[in-house]
Amino acid sequence: MTDNQGAWTLGCYGNPDIRTPNINQMAAEGIRFTHALSSNPVCSPTRATFLTGLIPSQHGVHSFLDPKYMMGPEAYNTLQEFTSLGEVLHAAGYTCGLSGKWHLGANMTPSEGFTTWTTKPDGSTQEFYDQKVIENGQMRVEAGYTTDFWTRKGIEFIQACKERPFFLFLAYNGPYSLGKLMLNEARNRHAAFYADKPLHSFPRDAMHPWQHDNKAFHNTDAARRRMASEVSGVDDGVGEILTALKANGLDDNTLVVYASDQGWMGGQNGMWGMGDHFRPIGAHELMMQIPFIFRQPGAIPPGQTCDALVSNYDFMPSVLAHLGLGDKMPQQPKSPGRDFSPALRGQPLAGWDNTVFYEMETTRAIRTERWKYVARIPSGPTELYDMQADPQERFNLFGQPGTEETTTDLSKELEAFFDEYADPKYDIWHGGGSKAKRHAP
Repeated sequence: MTDNQGAWTLGCYGNPDIRTPNINQMAAEGIRFTHALSSNPVCSPTRATFLTGLIPSQHGVHSFLDPKYMMGPEAYNTLQEFTSLGEVLHAAGYTCGLSGKWHLGANMTPSEGFTTWTTKPDGSTQEFYDQKVIENGQMRVEAGYTTDFWTRKGIEFIQACKERPFFLFLAYNGPYSLGKLMLNEARNRHAAFYADKPLHSFPRDAMHPWQHDNKAFHNTDAARRRMASEVSGVDDGVGEILTALKANGLDDNTLVVYASDQGWMGGQNGMWGMGDHFRPIGAHELMMQIPFIFRQPGAIPPGQTCDALVSNYDFMPSVLAHLGLGDKMPQQPKSPGRDFSPALRGQPLAGWDNTVFYEMETTRAIRTERWKYVARIPSGPTELYDMQADPQERFNLFGQPGTEETTTDLSKELEAFFDEYADPKYDIWHGGGSKAKRHAP
């Protein structure tokens, strides 16, 4: 899992500028989902959703977690009231290891079924060198490149566990693409390659009026090149992990998934960042669209793509079903997640509903095969886009003549979904709270 990465930054998703040969090869050897979306645009909520199959108004993590809940006397595990993926796999006999970013609370100690635990004390990234890490219950400074460090610890875990079932959560805190580090020159082995590249895949556009943060990065070569370098740095790690699996005789017996916690925008529509970097909170497609690639030679036929609309809340039930553990999917709270595992085997998704839902605090959205409807409380603005005629979401059709019936239907479907799944305790739209600091008014 990567941190803040749009699918569009990868070669296998059409990017002509950024070098990602290992991820491209992984996609060629498995299945690539072309319309995978996150249910929230921020790291803590989306990671909680991947691990529980629940949406923010169920697990209560609506935004990125405050540092005081990760370290210190108020630290606690925000997933402790739920049964998560690591706990299910641990109970099924898997050894579970974390290497990388956690950002879900109580960072000093292993939780959620994990027994191997190497992480970082915070959620944000200040730089990728000389950074604090947590290893063996102690905090220290890792002098090297943290992207390489997470890979190295992941390989050590694979080698230690190769004789038994294991689950490695390799959670890179790169490419990140936010904060002051974006104006620093990259220092990894790709920096020199990108130093003079124009990177035209990052659009040049006037800054969107809703942009609230990240204004210094717009139309800036330094930020584009730093992002490209860090994406390629992660790609190196993917290559090393795949090589380690082959070297240890684990290639055919290991499901490898590549995903990001949420999408990211790098200039499209004059936007840089994700939903919380805009006022009002954003719900643009590229803030949601994540890379989603599954590879397991022999079990997943190579060279596949799937165009179904899938969400990160579909991840846990689908993975468990693929592993033969579908009956272990927790039933309380009821996940909105669906099982797309037939697609991994090259089978059609019969009866699949091409609809996904999204929320961040006071913003909620429904995305269907044709339409995107975004609602905000208490007073809007409301958005409606024809995603077939206007995939870049340039023309808001809300309130335009002829769209009344579509708007009404989508509004009802959005309301019905959250009425079914939201826990009143965490349903912000109806007075509920959040485990994280609120950002929207």
